[in-house]
Amino acid sequence: MSSLDLSPKPEFLLLGSGPSMLQPPAAFRREVEAAGMGLEVMDSRAAARTWGVLRAEERWIIGAFLPLA
Repeated sequence: MSSLDLSPKPEFLLLGSGPSMLQPPAAFRREVEAAGMGLEVMDSRAAARTWGVLRAEERWIIGAFLPLA
């Protein structure tokens, strides 16, 4: 069983990786994909803007945003 079992299942996880775009470890990516979700990675500023647009469209997503400093 995945540790990311969520109901209802989000379309994808939006990951803000801080001040620059950094890919997460492969194990993290595999865990998200095993949970049946996509993973979108971008710097945290872009992720915050994208979050606002997608939520305004009432898309079912989850987000994790690392600090800029």
